[in-house]
Amino acid sequence: MKNAIINARIESDLKGDVESILKQLGLSATQAITLFYQQIKHHNGIPFEIKIPNKETQKVIDESRKGIDVEAFSFDELIAHED
Repeated sequence: MKNAIINARIESDLKGDVESILKQLGLSATQAITLFYQQIKHHNGIPFEIKIPNKETQKVIDESRKGIDVEAFSFDELIAHED
């Protein structure tokens, strides 16, 4: 029986962005949170790796967010590039 309540404060922009994605997936926020909790229980921890990027990786992340040295590829171009 569902009888527990979770209250959390998050940024309103984040909430809106995520709820829009969840809607496209056919999920409510409650369903997504339940799914996340079920995965934590199944994995006995967070179901994905969480780590702090090293300095080089963080530099690339920061630069790409600023559009520095970023190239756009279509999926077909990417596949052709691998050959």
